[in-house]
Amino acid sequence: MGWDQWDGHGHLSPIEMEPTDAELIAAVLKGDAASFEPLIRKYQPRVFATARRYARRESEVEDIVQEVFIKAFQKLGSFRGEAPFEHWLMRLAVRTCYDFLRVHQRNRERAFTELTQPESDWLDQFVAQPDAASEEAEAARQLIGRILSRLSPAARLVITLLEIEERSVKEIAGITGWSVPLVKVRAFRARAEMRKILAKITREKYL
Repeated sequence: MGWDQWDGHGHLSPIEMEPTDAELIAAVLKGDAASFEPLIRKYQPRVFATARRYARRESEVEDIVQEVFIKAFQKLGSFRGEAPFEHWLMRLAVRTCYDFLRVHQRNRERAFTELTQPESDWLDQFVAQPDAASEEAEAARQLIGRILSRLSPAARLVITLLEIEERSVKEIAGITGWSVPLVKVRAFRARAEMRKILAKITREKYL
């Protein structure tokens, strides 16, 4: 509670301060389920942003976000407060996305649809002069999105965290629960898997 508002009679009157995450969590654990709503409102944008890295359809993204908050509510008693609630929640979000990828793994077996003209042009440049092909080009990002959708769940997770979110190997180990050596091995395998898929796209285009 703060004392930074005049009451009109020359005195400072108290104004309500936003409750902290810890206060809201304590209230939820005491049975006040409504106190979970402010946490949802506060962190929903971040959870949505994470889910959109792993799912393409908005309906799937919404399902993932809903599941993340249901799990967070159910598991709130296991939150120890040793790290910020946001860190705990985002670890839960990433693991939920990983579970989603594993369930939908069969969908990645489908053949590539026709490349768009910009993707085709970028691939031509990549094949002719790999070093001159800008990875920042929109066509390159679209093509990388296609490749990511074909990766195995573990490979897609580690590449997304490492290359797109630019997290360290140590951070990824903390988020996924994998050991640091396992993260390194999976990152190596994921890059090999990406090269293999790119080679397949190239063969399909030029053969």
